[in-house]
Order: sequence, then structure tokens, then C-alpha cells
Amino acid sequence: MHDDHQLAALAAAAAAALLLELRGAAAQDSKALGARGDAESNALILQTLRAARPEDGVLSEESVPAPSRLTQHRVWIVDPLDGTREYGESCREDWAVHVALSVDGQPAAAAVALPAREELFATP
Repeated sequence: MHDDHQLAALAAAAAAALLLELRGAAAQDSKALGARGDAESNALILQTLRAARPEDGVLSEESVPAPSRLTQHRVWIVDPLDGTREYGESCREDWAVHVALSVDGQPAAAAVALPAREELFATP
């Protein structure tokens, strides 16, 4: 069982690895690659969070917002691929994965992965 800080880091790192794998695969149109990266990293992060914290709400840039999150005590806020256009450009490193938890409207845990730079920043 991971604490919230570890879970945020785990989800961001897993999405980062997936995005690097997709980016390194066969040549793809940059728009298609960005759309695929957004969709697949979002699905992976949501699966990771729901498996570990099924009662928590989630607000993701790539998912339809669930109104139920507005009444939940704990809500994960996700941007599975910040910099979709940059991600599609092979020479660019300025794209990221963001995973954060808000508890009662206050920041509680967070992680930011910069996959192309092989960096991960997370709350302790």
C-alpha cells in the first residue's frame, strides 16, 4: 500500500515511461502521437489511482468531469500530458505529466514527471 505521495509519484512515473515508449515507437504523425499519448497516459493514471483509491474523485484534463467530485473530500487532479504539441515534436523536451491530490480543497500530494529529461519531482 502506497501513501498518497508515493502513489502520485508512481502514477506520474508510469505515465512517463509509457509516453517515452510511445514516442520511441514507429514514426507517427505528431498530432496523432499527441492524441494517443494523452489518451493512453490518462487511462494508465486513472487505472492506477482507481485501483489504489477507489473512493477518491478525479478531475483529469482528458476526461469528462464527474460532477460527483464536487462533493468528495479527496480529489486527484491530473494532466496526463502537459504539452501535447511539444510531445509530438521529437526534438522537444518541454512536456510533462502532472498528478496531484487535493484534500478538502487543499494541496496534499503531487508529482511532476519530465520524461524527456528523465526527471521526477514529488512531494515527500
